[in-house]
Amino acid sequence: MTGNHTNMLYDNDPWLNPYKAAVDARKKRIIAARDAIAAGAGSLYNAANNHLYYALHKEDGCWVFREWAPAAARLFLVGDFNGWKKSDKYALKSVGGGNWEIKVREDEIATGSLYKWFVEWPGGFGERIPAYATRCVQDPETKVYSAQVWEPAEPYKWKHSKPVKIANPLIYEAHIGMSSEEEGVASFEYFRREVLPRIVDLGYNTIQIMALQEHPYYGSFGYQVSNFFALSSRYGTPEEFKALVDEAHGHGIAVIMDIVHSHAVKNENEGLSRLDGSYTTYFHGGDRGNHPAWDSRCFDYGKDQTRFFLLSNCKFWMEEYHLDGFRFDGVTSMLYLDHGLGRDFCSYEQYFGDGVDEDAVTYLALANMLIKEINPNSITIAEDMSGMAGLAAPIASGGVGFDYRMSMGVPDMWIKIIKEQDDHDWNMNTLWWELTNKRADERTVSYAECHDQALVGDKTIIFRLIDKEMYFSMDKATKNQIVDRGLALHKMIRLVTLATAGDGYLNFMGNEFGHPEWIDFPREGNGWSYAHARRLWSISDRDDLHYKALKQFDKDMIHLFAKEKLLSVRPVCKCVDNYSKVLAFTRGEYLFVFNFNPEHSFADYAFEAPEGKWRVVMDSDREQYDGFCRNDDSVTHTTLTNRQGKQLLQLYLPARTVLVLKKI
Repeated sequence: MTGNHTNMLYDNDPWLNPYKAAVDARKKRIIAARDAIAAGAGSLYNAANNHLYYALHKEDGCWVFREWAPAAARLFLVGDFNGWKKSDKYALKSVGGGNWEIKVREDEIATGSLYKWFVEWPGGFGERIPAYATRCVQDPETKVYSAQVWEPAEPYKWKHSKPVKIANPLIYEAHIGMSSEEEGVASFEYFRREVLPRIVDLGYNTIQIMALQEHPYYGSFGYQVSNFFALSSRYGTPEEFKALVDEAHGHGIAVIMDIVHSHAVKNENEGLSRLDGSYTTYFHGGDRGNHPAWDSRCFDYGKDQTRFFLLSNCKFWMEEYHLDGFRFDGVTSMLYLDHGLGRDFCSYEQYFGDGVDEDAVTYLALANMLIKEINPNSITIAEDMSGMAGLAAPIASGGVGFDYRMSMGVPDMWIKIIKEQDDHDWNMNTLWWELTNKRADERTVSYAECHDQALVGDKTIIFRLIDKEMYFSMDKATKNQIVDRGLALHKMIRLVTLATAGDGYLNFMGNEFGHPEWIDFPREGNGWSYAHARRLWSISDRDDLHYKALKQFDKDMIHLFAKEKLLSVRPVCKCVDNYSKVLAFTRGEYLFVFNFNPEHSFADYAFEAPEGKWRVVMDSDREQYDGFCRNDDSVTHTTLTNRQGKQLLQLYLPARTVLVLKKI
């Protein structure tokens, strides 16, 4: 930046020059929308307060219930306190602008009471859950959901301040319900007591929690949301979740949530759809209002009430639960009118053409601005597979304002390589390109696999590598070449993905130790079994199984990157040898040398490296990682000058191993 000029996206990327007008217009729309919302309030923060007006509140000795239902003819409050019967006594009054309100004496409704709306509209009626309900519970017998009055006698008292800004997130992606080894739904308390200490020990500095917003179908992994302001009650109480977040903060760990603003569940009895009899209260009408692949409802991001609903939702989660940010799910589906289905996104035209939902782009930018107003140290991550230019660039530069974008091409690359290529055909040039090909003006989070690759119908990396031998040969006493190969590559794949990451790294719960089998939530097709909706932590603690060594390797690499802040410096390539299958690069004062060759070890392998002395700090072939101990890691390695005056480092590189060296 020079003078008053802000570098725009097209200043740094000549391929964007043809779209200069579109970039400028996008920025202008975003700023205009921000100014319109903030007008009179002074900021987005002061304007995004719908959750403080609607839903249920206590004022002057009364419970106050409010709802925005412009298509409704009449609204009634029904619940266990009035026998679930509509009556004039509990009729809400229209107060203008599509808003309805009722005040009930505090002593008439107790904490823990269940309630709903009974809505009448021209030509129909039905029971509905309030759009801004902050707690919803399911009857264990009838399976019916209701809103619940929740006001503990003593509000939760926070013990820890929020952690300092996480410059480079090392993310542990987790699902509360499937975090227990027992068959069933785990709780916030279980996760806090049993899983959080494991995350602390592993060295991750950020926890990304899935499925927090209430969702009627457990098997949806939390992505079919019904109640956007309600913490899923199947895991416990709001206070128990606050205790989990609080304790994580006490360890200096940030907590972010998977937030779903890309669509809403179709269910009318539980969700937002047809809340007041209209299909368009918060959503698009007609075909555009229905997602063709997810069988869900699509928000109209250009409608003021939808924007205020979603912006208030961001503010609510951050302020009520002290969350440190969000990973926005399904961003690709939001950005494009066709939801990105069937596209290959091979040209910039697709990022700025008629197929883009500019209302959604504007909403996402507004959300990012609001989140930063709430907490300047917050983290926002976009899950986008389209690669839209500027998504994770500053709004001032014509971007959308996310801090990071997911490097979604990386796990796809690993699946393709492992599934389709013989080990001898792995191409080091392709590997380096795919792992490091990132826009210079955007920050990224890399990962070898996340929850997606673990779902039933797919395979984790460890299962692709070892397959059925995981059932018979994962004990150390059994010698098996398939297992040896799988263990070696599992370590190398995870470290090369982390070591080439742009700015952050993600791992899904249990994958660090190569959790066996798949994730399959209880459903009719599996007899409603929880056998595959849990984590077998105990196998990673056993000395006789290989899982413990994989966990130790993951722990050591995460601690190394966290302690030395290695993601704050860029990787610099030193050797790409496709013939020998060797890849070497530096990151700050560290040198990473991978030998992906499936059968050949190399004595005195020489390549150009920074001048000086080097010592080994990590070796995937060490005994504690269940390797073969083929190197003497106590040896100091010194560069030599060749006839051309270049500095060369000579190393012994066993097949399928990685060495990490530090300059002395």
